[in-house]
Amino acid sequence: MFEDQSQELTPISKLGEFGLIRHLTEHFPLSNETSELGIGDDAAVINPGNKRIVLSTDLLAEGVHFNLGYVPLKHLGYKAVIVNLSDIAAMNAVPTQILVSLAVSNRFPVEALEEIYDGIQAACKRYKVDLVGGDTTSSNSGLVMSITVVGIENEEGIVKRSGAKPNDLLVVTGDLGGAYMGLQILEREHAVFLANPDMQPEMEGYDYILERQLKPEARTDIKNILEELDIKPTSMIDISDGLASEILHISEQSGVGFRLYEEKIPMDSLTVSTADELNLNPVMTALSGGEDYELLFTISPNDFDKIKNHPDFTIIGHAVDKQEGNFMVARGSNQLVPLTAQGWDAFLNK
Repeated sequence: MFEDQSQELTPISKLGEFGLIRHLTEHFPLSNETSELGIGDDAAVINPGNKRIVLSTDLLAEGVHFNLGYVPLKHLGYKAVIVNLSDIAAMNAVPTQILVSLAVSNRFPVEALEEIYDGIQAACKRYKVDLVGGDTTSSNSGLVMSITVVGIENEEGIVKRSGAKPNDLLVVTGDLGGAYMGLQILEREHAVFLANPDMQPEMEGYDYILERQLKPEARTDIKNILEELDIKPTSMIDISDGLASEILHISEQSGVGFRLYEEKIPMDSLTVSTADELNLNPVMTALSGGEDYELLFTISPNDFDKIKNHPDFTIIGHAVDKQEGNFMVARGSNQLVPLTAQGWDAFLNK
């Protein structure tokens, strides 16, 4: 569950709630000008000047969103931050502060929580965000984490899901399906371990997709790239629940339909070969897998020449009138396949 079990472990009760918070957060300095007051008072103080504040929060529960049988605690802390930063990136805003709340059972010593906060701190450092508050409490059902993220942006810079128009181009960053295939490998090897603890896990050669699952990154870099290209998306969303689900979200909020071209969906060769190995349809891993945390957005067709050969982006389709619906154009046959939301749902995927 955590790395060094040879040392004597510290029960949380030895520090108490406020002592624990001080212990875990004393090495988190403030680095953003908007962070006026951080941890230590009744509330944090954030001064955005004349900008807009963008807020998002995410709840992660053991046994629902993660399995500590194969997820290292440091990676969990890192990923918990990333999934929230991705939401702010999807608004075309800059993440600046986070609040972290934990509910933990007594099976977790202080050292386990230190590992989680090491991961949180690594994410804060990489993305230049400040930890400014949170809460801790006890739990009778394992580990629960809640992270709230604050972002800052000028009013005119914010991009919503609701601005797509017919003929807009549908664009995605990076490649898709890797996180889902990484999860399949982790689940497979964990099942083998449970059946025979003496068996060594076979992880060699799967590095890229395992990292996509265990240590994803938020595409906060895309905002600056688009500004350099003089492109402002007409709508945007992050891909947390699968490409098909996110397309349908933009469709609903913008009142348009979409044509997605199967042959254009960007996928890493390891994602494709691993799907083939496990007798899965690679395209379905991109459509329904989720947790890639890439950005999906629409742009005016007038911006086509600015983006067409850029290595960070792939044009995968276009918007149509709402009554034309949402379909994937199949590779080769041009058959129209209805897009359905089969991505992650915490109340269904149990």
